[in-house]
Parts: sequence; C-alpha cells; structure tokens
Amino acid sequence: MLKKALAILAMVVSLHETMAQNAQVSSLSMKNIKLDLTIDNGGTLFYSVTYKDKKIVAPSELGFTLTDGVDMHTGFEVTSTETRSVDETWQPVWGEVKNIRNHYQQITVHLKQKAATHYLLDIIFRVFEDGIGFRYSFPLQPDLKYFIIADELTHFNLTGDHKTFWIPGDFDSNEYKYTTSLLSQVDNRDMVAKSTSIAVRIAPDAQAVQTPLMMKSSDGLYINIHEAALVNYPAMQLHVDRKTFHLTSSLVPDAYGNKAYLHAPCNTPWRTIIVSDNATEIPASKMILNLNDPAKTTNTTWIKPMKFVGVWWEMQTGKGTWNYSDFPDSTDAKGKLIPNGKHSANTANVKRYIDFASANNIKGVLVEGWNTGWEDWFGKWKENVFDFVTPYPDFDVKEIIRYATSKGVVMIMHNETSGSATNYERQLDTAYRFMNKFGYPAVKTGYVGRIIPRGEHHDGQWMVNHYERVAEKALEHHVMIDMHEPMRPTGLQRTYPNWMANEAARGNEFNAFSDDGNPPEHETILPFTRLMGGPMDYTPGIFKIKGYASYAPDRQLHTTLVKQLALYVTMYSPLQMAADLPQNYTERSDAFQFIRDVAVDWDDTKILEAEPGDYITIVRKEKGKANWFLGAITDEHGRSANINLDFLDKGKKYIATIYADGATADYQKNPESYQITKQTVDALGSLHLVLANGGGAAVSFVPVK
Repeated sequence: MLKKALAILAMVVSLHETMAQNAQVSSLSMKNIKLDLTIDNGGTLFYSVTYKDKKIVAPSELGFTLTDGVDMHTGFEVTSTETRSVDETWQPVWGEVKNIRNHYQQITVHLKQKAATHYLLDIIFRVFEDGIGFRYSFPLQPDLKYFIIADELTHFNLTGDHKTFWIPGDFDSNEYKYTTSLLSQVDNRDMVAKSTSIAVRIAPDAQAVQTPLMMKSSDGLYINIHEAALVNYPAMQLHVDRKTFHLTSSLVPDAYGNKAYLHAPCNTPWRTIIVSDNATEIPASKMILNLNDPAKTTNTTWIKPMKFVGVWWEMQTGKGTWNYSDFPDSTDAKGKLIPNGKHSANTANVKRYIDFASANNIKGVLVEGWNTGWEDWFGKWKENVFDFVTPYPDFDVKEIIRYATSKGVVMIMHNETSGSATNYERQLDTAYRFMNKFGYPAVKTGYVGRIIPRGEHHDGQWMVNHYERVAEKALEHHVMIDMHEPMRPTGLQRTYPNWMANEAARGNEFNAFSDDGNPPEHETILPFTRLMGGPMDYTPGIFKIKGYASYAPDRQLHTTLVKQLALYVTMYSPLQMAADLPQNYTERSDAFQFIRDVAVDWDDTKILEAEPGDYITIVRKEKGKANWFLGAITDEHGRSANINLDFLDKGKKYIATIYADGATADYQKNPESYQITKQTVDALGSLHLVLANGGGAAVSFVPVK
C-alpha cells in the first residue's frame, strides 16, 4: 500500500511540474466540458479535459514518430490558432432520432517544428457539451509528402483507477466477452496465451485493450474513449499502464510492422472522449456521428430499413449445413457433387422462409450457403474459394426471386469471403451487378479467417480501406450492406447511409458455439461499448432457449425469452433479424407479435435508466408514426423498475401491451416463461416492470383509435 501511495504521489507531483513548465495555448468550454491546451519547453503539445471542475484527463502529450526515427511530437512551436463555433441540425437517412444537433467549439492549433525540416502539423479540437474530439491534420508542405507512421503518441492520462469494461487488444477479432475490472487489474496475458490472433506485442505492465473503452470513476463519472471517422488509417487500440492509469494509443500494424502509409495533405480519425455523471447520456451521445462527414449521396430513397428472417440459425444449431456436399471431392461418376441431404439453402426450404416472412409482415429473407465453395471455405486458406455468382444445383435463383416478389418479400444476398479480401475485390463489380440483376437490395458480407493478402489484419489500414471500398461499391449499385468481421464501427454510417450494420462484437451466435455463450450482463455492456460507433447485427429473437443445438442437447442461452424481445429495442439496428426457426415462432405466436410490430427506424429515442454491466431501459418512437416501443434488460440479477410514461404524447391514450417475464422465470431454470398483459395508459402514468434474473421486458404503446 505504501509503495502504491508513493507512486501516486510521485505521479501527482510530476503532473504539477508538467503544468508549471507548460505555456498556455488556449482553453475552450462547452457546458460542463473544458479543454486546456499547453506546450512545454521541449515543444510538445499537451491537452487536458475537465468535467464540472473535475480533471478527467490530466495533461497528455500528442504527436507521432515516423519511420527512420523521424520525431513529430517534440520541437514544435505554435505559429497560430483558429477558432470557430458551429450550431446546426441535420437529419440522418435513418437512425435512432429524426434530428441531430451538432453544436461545438473548435480550435485548430498550427504547429511548426523548429528543426531544419520545418515539418508542419495541425491538431484540430472540437469541444461538445458531452465531450471532446480531436484529430491530426498533415497540411500540404514541401518537406513531407509520402510518409509512414511508426507510432501515434496520443496519450490519455487518466486521473484514477477506474472501473473498466474491456476486451483484449486483438488485431483480428473483437468477438470477446467483456471483463470488468479496475484499470490496474487489466491483464489479458491468459487470453494472449490461448489465441494466436491476439496482439502479442503487449508489454507486461501495459496491457492492450480495444475501443470503445467504457470506464466509471470512483466518484461516479462515466468516461468513454473511442474514435470517429476511421478512414485510410488503422484502428486504434489502447495500452494501459497499470501503475499510472495512463492510456497510450497503439495502432494496428501491417505485415511489416508499419502503422499507416499517408500522403499529405491528409487527416487521421478523430479521437473521442465522452463524459457524464449520468450513465444514460453516454449511449445517447451523437458526438461520434457528428464527427463524420455528411452522406456522400442525396439519392437515398432506395435505402429502406427492414426486418428479415433466414436459414442462418438452423445451420448454427446443426439442423442444416452451408455446404451442399460433405467434402470437396464427394463427386459422382460424372464429377458432380453428391448432395449431403442437409443443405439449408435449397429452393423448397427458402420458399418456406419466404412464406413465413410474407405472413408476418417481415420484408426480407437472408440465405447463406447458396453459392458453391462451402465444402472448402475454411481450412486450406485457398484464395479463390467463392465466385459470388454461381449457385448450388438445388438453389434456383430465378425461381426464388420470382416467388419472393409474388409474396411481397425481398431476398438478401450473402457474400462470405473467408478472409480472401483480394479475391472479393476482384469480383466486386460482378457480384454487385448480379445483385442488381436479380433485385437483391441488401447484402451481408463476411470475413472469417486470416486476411489475404497474408500478414494483413482485420483492423489494419489495408482492411479499413477495403471495407470502405466495398461500402462505396454497394452505394454505387444501390445496395445496403451489413458487414461481419470488420473493425469496430466509428460512425461512418453517416457518410455511407447504405452501410446499415456491422457485427464487430460477440453476437447471439456464440450461444450456439459453446456452453459459456454470452453471459447475461453482455447485452447491458454493449450499448456503452460496441454500439457507441454504430448499429450491430446481433441477431436477436431466439425463442427456443434450451435444447436448440442438435449437437449439444443440453446447451441453453443465458437469457429469458422476453429479454430476446427487449433486444429489438436496446440493440439498435436498421437491419434487424428475427433469428430463430419459423416453427419456434409459430409455437409462441402471441410473443412473436412484438417482433411483428416493433419498428427498425425511429423518430426519437430516450434512454430512461442505465448502468453498464447491470441494466438498461430504452424507449423509441416509430418513424413517422405515434407508436412507442420499450425494451428493458438486466444482468444475472433480477430487478424492478418504475417507468414514468411522460415520453408519451400529452393528451393521448395508449394501449400498452406488456411482454413480461413469467412469475417464476429465470434465465437458468425457467427461461421460456412469459406473460402478456394489456392496459390503457397516458403520459401522466407509470408502469411497474419486474425483470427476472437474466431477463427483460418489452412494451408496445399504440394510440387508442
């Protein structure tokens, strides 16, 4: 304890000495947020952030090192500063709210090195009412044109040993359960030992974690660190110094260990810090969206949020297969593949899903495993497994499209690349012309496996650029896109409004992969972490909670059935899957009514109560209508909530249909128990909701006619 106290005292003394030596550059304030900028005698720029007079980020240095040891974080002088104020409102093509206010104070600090090279560097800061964003800008200059980033030296010198919700710094995967610990206890060495994909360059006293990083201070402040507008740059991870609680940016490298290849003039992504003393204000923030560029097109009438069903869960649970044949060499005398009799993407089975979607007001049907190549898609790392236009013999594209159209249903394309990004890029135009020809308005892409070209990472600069190229191609062909296995989203859905959703986290499918699955707290953490950057394709709506996997009959989800309903509100996505098998919905048609009714596009969203890792309650108003929908979820502990209904329109009566956990419901012992009641309510009333262990509540509010 004495050593720790002395270390903290030394840190405080050091910070005071740093502040004393630093010359003030500028200060900006918005509501409760204050930004201070200083420069020290060595020519390094520092920033600090204060919330309601509490220091959130102590003076923290900024800058870079380039390859060949070029220093771009010391020796600077401030040549000038520029300030401006912006207060505007814009409307997203789709989203959680109809209108978004973009209100900030901005300062651009122009820096010039005193050395003979005279390198120029601008740093742009924006102060919002709920946090700050800053980015580096390399202006056009004679001495710096093409250059390579060796390290970004952005620091976040936190002022306490905060409670932290984190996943390890893996260059290729973000599909982890969250660990909750103090910053001083962040330690992912066991995970490093168990996974070859994890970033093994982690020092013992500086553990790597991914953003968005959610923290809570001992005095009740909520702090979120992430990035916005990740373009032409690797994703940022954070190294944690467990002794000082300082975070340092760590960029995902390429095959040669380099971080980014840039050409001036250019910008980096924004680094974001969101702060509040009210947990509900963190996931409600629109700062990350505001830091992204406006939409690249005004022709957006073809972009239509929707719900969909598909054959995906029957394959995840062992009732069917993606592959048509058991092995690549399972052929008959004529060289044709021998069917295994379990292939899910066959015409008759897909028509069954089309019928179900049509009968239940669900617009789309997703079919995975329709195209040849799945017999060898994951094992030999072949580069040309898929061609994205050749169906299996039992999948009649023309007949399926004809049948779906006659039923008022659209088909959703699936393009799995098995990590072969170069192969996909060569075929992008062909693949998207195929979608246009047969009327596919949306595509789900996948990148399972090691990235080809070999040595690149899912979160490195090369793949960041690849994902954007795919989004641009989809935009060109008027196709909506849902990406799986990408880097964490950073608000680019504003710039590419056809980029509807991503996976980029541990989704519902992990409940099929292992007995551990997702713990009940998982979905209460995601709104504060993964969802900060954009919508997630979580694939909710599993009704058969126990015994769904044919290969593991005792396996179960760690949730109640009603919690699966509530996820349609708490886990936002404009492309939302009803993931279970049609027969499981038919058996519980009364509960399925909520999925039929719930919207996927909204005019308003209010987060009524929240605590990361414990619970969250959200209400949303349907786009263009008066209907409201509520979702409430909890962790492994049951809870009661009294919800004021003052969000409802004043003077209107509503029929509230309440989908609640049954009196004896429990995510372990009795997960499928539920009860449905109705009552008339108005804005002056309240609802008392009881959530079971690992449970939830879902409510629809429809005006009385």
